[in-house]
This record gives sequence, C-alpha cells and structure tokens, in this order.
Amino acid sequence: MDKGKVLIVDDDARNIFALSAVLKSRGYTCIAAGDVKEAMQKITTQEGIKVVLLDMMLPDMDGYEALPDMKAAPEYQGIPIIAVTAQAMAGDRERCMRAGADGYVSKPVNVDELIRLMNALTD
Repeated sequence: MDKGKVLIVDDDARNIFALSAVLKSRGYTCIAAGDVKEAMQKITTQEGIKVVLLDMMLPDMDGYEALPDMKAAPEYQGIPIIAVTAQAMAGDRERCMRAGADGYVSKPVNVDELIRLMNALTD
C-alpha cells in the first residue's frame, strides 16, 4: 500500500539511503534531493509529495535559510516540512520551528517518532 511520496533533502547519500530504505519498508515512496535547488526542482516536477524531510545542514543553503523560501513558494503550499538535524542541543527544535518547520526530528532518526509526526501532519 502506497502511503504517499516523501521528498528527502540531504547532502549525505548514506542518510538518504537509510531513511529511504526504512520509509519504503513502511509503504512510502521516496524521492531524494541533494540540495535546496534540486528540492525546489523536484517539488515542481513530482506530483503528490505529501511531506518534505529537510536536513538543516546543507552545503549550498542551510535549512534555516531555505525554510522561509520554501514556505513562500506556491509549490510548497500545504506540504509540511519536517526539519531533520543532527543538531539536538537545547533550543535547536525551537530554532527550526521559528524558521518555519512544521515538525522536528533529530538524527539518528527515531523512525516510529518520524512516522507518527508525518501522520499527524498529513492526516
């Protein structure tokens, strides 16, 4: 059963591979982008993306810069963006939410927590 498309934006192929593998095993279709520019291109060419998982530490434009731009783009209207970050210090969640994230998970990703959050944001 296809639970929908997830756009994973991360510059580390290992993170994309690991997250894709576990989400695919749970019934999701995964699309990957290595940076924000590629993510913007994918969101305009791929139909039916339900949620975006955005790594906050990207080389070209970090997630804190990208979130306001993504949220302002018509292509992203109604698509929740979840910040996925190795930064799990005090205040990091709040910083992500202030930047415009709809949700926050820290790395290493607790998959059950991520899926609960995805379901809460897309139902």
